[in-house]
Amino acid sequence: MNRNNFATFEKQKSNNSDVDTMDKINILWADDEIDLLKPHVLFLREKGYEVTTVTNGDDALEQVRTNNFEIIFLDENMPGLSGLETLSKIKNIKPGIPVIMITKSEEEQIMDEAIGSKIADYLIKPVNPNQILLTLKKNLENKRLISEKTASSYQQEFRNLGMTLSDRLSWKEWEDVYKRLVYWELELEKSTDESMYEILTSQKSEANHLFAKFIENNYLKWLKEPGENTPTMSHQLMKNKILPFVDASSEPVFMILIDNLRYDQWRIIQPVLDDMFRLQDDELYLSILPTATQYCRNAIFAGLMPSEIEARFPKWWLNDEDEGGKNLHEKDFFQDALSRFRKDYKHSYTKVTNNTDGKNLVDSIPQLLENKLNVIVYNFVDMLSHARTEMDMIRELTDDEAAYRSLTLSWFKHSPLLEALRKLSDKKVRLIITTDHGTIRVKEPSKIVGDRTLNTNLRYKQGKNMNYEKKEVFEIKNPADAFLPKQNLSQVFVFAKQDKFFAYPNNFNHYVTYYKNTLQHGGISLEEMIVPFATLVSK
Repeated sequence: MNRNNFATFEKQKSNNSDVDTMDKINILWADDEIDLLKPHVLFLREKGYEVTTVTNGDDALEQVRTNNFEIIFLDENMPGLSGLETLSKIKNIKPGIPVIMITKSEEEQIMDEAIGSKIADYLIKPVNPNQILLTLKKNLENKRLISEKTASSYQQEFRNLGMTLSDRLSWKEWEDVYKRLVYWELELEKSTDESMYEILTSQKSEANHLFAKFIENNYLKWLKEPGENTPTMSHQLMKNKILPFVDASSEPVFMILIDNLRYDQWRIIQPVLDDMFRLQDDELYLSILPTATQYCRNAIFAGLMPSEIEARFPKWWLNDEDEGGKNLHEKDFFQDALSRFRKDYKHSYTKVTNNTDGKNLVDSIPQLLENKLNVIVYNFVDMLSHARTEMDMIRELTDDEAAYRSLTLSWFKHSPLLEALRKLSDKKVRLIITTDHGTIRVKEPSKIVGDRTLNTNLRYKQGKNMNYEKKEVFEIKNPADAFLPKQNLSQVFVFAKQDKFFAYPNNFNHYVTYYKNTLQHGGISLEEMIVPFATLVSK
């Protein structure tokens, strides 16, 4: 455990032990039998609540117009304006106030009407003080209580993760660590305790530092001598995961590859699918290096490493310095892989790069259902990450990780992709949802010098006569060792680690200002390399 992390943790733990006095919460209670409820009112006042009482709907409305209340208790059966009529008028005046309906009646019609009018909760008379206190906590203090519980639970997990990270971890253990870190990132995001989130961010940074060492120590060995403890990697995905899943299915399989989808992004869009599909497996696999589309995605569909693709298809493989699209032949690589693995599936390959393509996909679902395997490559998330670098508006909308996830979720909920999935959910199908690599928000520049042929990616560089800080990179002096194309004898690949990005000394400050805090991929980090491979079935 990092010493600074530990000190910050202990300070936060001490802070959380202080009990803040609760600010006065104002309650309006409207009931024509309010005198009979005086013991309840006194009980609430003893608990620190301010309670204003009225005996009819008209007085309740006057109070709502002239005062601020956090919550309203409203009797359903009052003379004059009924509870439901009062509720309707309250919602017109101040629609955001939660209203608890209290009623003697259990008639379904009344309950339906009250719920349809957006009550926050309802209680059946006679009510007891504990019921009232519970509904107050549920409706007013729920977020605070959850936040405190989450922060407390992470304080315990902080130590557990710290001890785990101090061990020499296997690939499976790194999978588990990353899942735990993402889980707590999403949980603490909901918390009001920002300091706990900062501690998690620091712990995640420490994990990325150790993960980079893990990759340096094992990556080339995995490629040269794959064994039982070797992770499934991009070029093995077709053979180890995709084709066996298709073989085992008696129903059409749709493989949806969402470019540049991190595991945390998958976790926030997956619940949207819960009503339509049952999650069968939520696995992770390891993206090859460089974690860039032209290498990873071509490797997935070819079932080969980049140098093997270049040797087999010299006319189709383009290197960094070559002009032209680098992912124009995925379909050809995919069809060759099916032939090589002796699979004669009826299949399709669809690439979606804009909204029109997405709508065409939705329209083509009936035809695709006739195939055994349908591959769909969806490019939106990758375009979003690049747009964040180039467009000020997108930068502002995705200023932090929570905002980036939120924008991803918003896109997914309104995308033709979700519309297509809804159409598929009515049929008996199986899904694979995966990606080619993830992305990381870069923060620290790492100086590099090279000639004009140096590629432009900020997370990896390949070329000759490069000067760089060796401790800040993973250096592959012989590209053939990593099954990467080798253009000349002195060619070297270097990969940025953690949240670093390469910057040139010329005009250094301007370069750093422009690219700092942008989303990049190509290097070594948990976010870029450990990526989702989920399988789902129709409900």
